Amino acid sequence: MILLAVTMTRRPTLALLRSAAGPAIALFVIAYFAGAAIVGPNGLMSLAGYKDQARERAETLRVLADRRAKLQHHARLLAPGRVDPDYAEELVRRQTGQVAPQDRIIPLD
Repeated sequence: MILLAVTMTRRPTLALLRSAAGPAIALFVIAYFAGAAIVGPNGLMSLAGYKDQARERAETLRVLADRRAKLQHHARLLAPGRVDPDYAEELVRRQTGQVAPQDRIIPLD
């Protein structure tokens, strides 16, 4: 009789655990994704970091765009068939280290 009583009390407990396992797993999954959405690497807490990165990259893009415009201007000055003689002379002097007697050197640094 005692054995029968233990078996009867155990079956409802196992059935209760089995019926609660599905919703418990679902709650853990929901909690995991909610936590990742808030604290994860792409969550709400990292949004400020993304804004800082965007600001830094916009500044880098502006600097690079200015440099590109300058290089395009220099390329136009050296276009085949219509080379700007002043700019060509400046480049040659800069690369060979030659300076004319009438040149005045003004250090920029």
